[in-house]
Parts: sequence; structure tokens; C-alpha cells
Amino acid sequence: MPNRFASLSNLLARPGAVVVPGGGTALELRLAELAGFEAGYVSGYATSAAVYGVPDVGLIAYHEVEANVRAIRAVTQMPLIVDCDTGYGDIANVIRTVRGLQLAGASAAQFEDQTWPKKCGHMEGKVIEPAERAAERIRAAVSGRPSPDFKIIARTDARAPLGLEEAMRRLKLYKEAGADILFMDAVESVAEMKRQVNELPGPHMVNMSETGKTPLMSAKELEAIGFKIVIFPSSMIRVMVRQLTSFLKTLRETGDSRSWLDRMASLEETNSALGLPELNEVSAKIRAA
Repeated sequence: MPNRFASLSNLLARPGAVVVPGGGTALELRLAELAGFEAGYVSGYATSAAVYGVPDVGLIAYHEVEANVRAIRAVTQMPLIVDCDTGYGDIANVIRTVRGLQLAGASAAQFEDQTWPKKCGHMEGKVIEPAERAAERIRAAVSGRPSPDFKIIARTDARAPLGLEEAMRRLKLYKEAGADILFMDAVESVAEMKRQVNELPGPHMVNMSETGKTPLMSAKELEAIGFKIVIFPSSMIRVMVRQLTSFLKTLRETGDSRSWLDRMASLEETNSALGLPELNEVSAKIRAA
């Protein structure tokens, strides 16, 4: 089937911000594509939660992420930005991560400057690598990518533990190391966002992690500040946790799912989202031939 989606390079070249929902499963990212989004974010937080049922504290690594990207790519066509945590090791590991994820179908890889095991960027107690060691990761990622069309995103987690000035210094260093896109996670105010975008070369990515450290804003507001990519990395898994918990409470207490019928997809809707009509159509054509 021809790919109808623009490349990530083309999305970055056109005017306006790109809104990118994040997920941890093939179903989440497939639903995002069906909803009309032009790119998806394979979130480390959501992968840890939705696939493995564990918190984002470094309990999954390269193998789990690569396998998940392959499963997502098998049922989607849109560009995928992949959260690669710290790259899962030293220079050689970062190069392997970039090459492996490109082969798995990713369009961009994101690397952060925490020590391993890392934590979600909005958790307390993060430990940050020395800046030059973190810059080595970016240089390794750039050297390992197949072409400039595969984007390298440099994320700093230094804002909370080391302060805004150090986070700004690090992003500048990572840009000099070859990063295509800059990302300060857990930025704490609109004033800090504006300073980041105005003082550092872009493009810039920002994370809307609901109830986290960063002010929650609309994509239009963030675009006006100057951000190019707006990710919502864990929104879908949070909706699932809340809604599934509520449904299971009802089912346990009543043994009856009927009160949820207007809040769940029908079998037909679910099968359609999973691509069953297309498979049936292909099967019918082959049998007819």
C-alpha cells in the first residue's frame, strides 16, 4: 500500500506546529493514525506502562523498545518519533540503537542526558550525566544514522535538578554536537519556554505531560511561542488507566457491563479499527481470482 504520509523532514519544513500523540502500543498509535494525526510518538513512559505494566524508571531497554517499534510500524504508516531514553549504554550502544530503530521503521530517535537507570522527566530524583558525556551520545547518534532525514532529538532533563541556565547550556552543546531538534523536558513556565525558543536555534519540541511540571497549554499557544513539535506522550495511557479502572470497578460490583455500552466500541467498530474489513476485502479478491 502506498504511504500517504509526509516524511518527518517535510512536516518540519512546512509552517505551523505538528501535534504528535504518544502511545506505547500498536493499537494506540494505529488509532492515532486513523484519527488523522500525521506523526506518532513511541513513548518510553507509555511503553513501560501499556506493554509491560511497570513505571518509567529504566526497567525496559533496547530490545523491548525495538520490538515495540516493529509491532507499531507493522500497522501504521505515519512517521514515528521514538523515545530512546539514554541510548541504553555507551557510544556503541547509541549507534546500535539508531541503526536498529531506523531498520524497525522509525523516523527520529530521542536521547536524554540522565544516567541509567533513568526516570520519567517529571519525576523527582533524576541524576544527570556530565554534559560532555551526554554530548557524546548525540555525536554517536548523528554518526550512526543512515541519513539526515532520520532526525536526532536531544533532550535535557537538567532543568529540575541543575537549573534553567545549565539546561540552556546543555541544549546549546547538544545542538553543536549535531542534534536536529532540541527538547527541554519539565520546563517550568511560559517565560522559560520563550527564553529557550528565542535564545537557542531550533526547531524545538515540547512535552505536554498532564499534571506534570510544565504548564499545560494548547498546541496553538505553543506554536505562537515558537515550538515546532508538541507531543502528548502519555495522554492515551492515562485515559486508559482511568476508564478501565472505572469499568472494572463497575463490573466487579455488578457483574454487568450494560451500563458501559455507550462508552465502549461495538465489535464492528473495534474490528474496523483493527483493519478487518481490508483483510476481508483482500481475501475475497484472492478467492475470486
